[in-house]
Amino acid sequence: MVVLFIPGFVSAMRLSRFLICFCLACFISAASAEDYKIGAVNAIRILEQSPQAERMRNLLEKEFAPRDRELVEAQKSLKEMEDRLTKDAPIMSEAERSKLERDIVNARRDLKRNQDEFREDLTFRRNEEIAKIQKDIVDAINTVARTNNFDMILNEGVIYASPKVDVSQLVIDQLKQENDSGKNIEGAQE
Repeated sequence: MVVLFIPGFVSAMRLSRFLICFCLACFISAASAEDYKIGAVNAIRILEQSPQAERMRNLLEKEFAPRDRELVEAQKSLKEMEDRLTKDAPIMSEAERSKLERDIVNARRDLKRNQDEFREDLTFRRNEEIAKIQKDIVDAINTVARTNNFDMILNEGVIYASPKVDVSQLVIDQLKQENDSGKNIEGAQE
């Protein structure tokens, strides 16, 4: 690749940068001449504080509690076997110790597999439920934006938003209102 240095090219680059900056400055001043009402939402806060999210947490807890108890019992059983091996190994016969060691290895493998399956199933179900809630959140944000005459509501990619533009509480209140009015009853009956 051959790079040629052209003296006029450098000044042309400076001129193009100047023109770009000039155009941006003109655009920004024109945009600021209009009054825009902009808000921002904190999606994590909304997801944590909405009644729909609370219902989702209760639903998942109820659905997965029996499996969680089984895993806790399996952990206790494994711990008891390991304690027994540690305590009684010197007085056990070689066959008993070998059998107990195999049982411990099998129990660890089963426990790990069951824990992994539990985690995957829980994550899958949580994602399903969050997808349902996200639609309600988007609807609530749109309702709040229209009701309060916002021109734009920002969500992702906002590094900072002052409290005066944060409309998260308005969205949470809208979700509570929709929840109380029975709009999302189908999720409560599952």
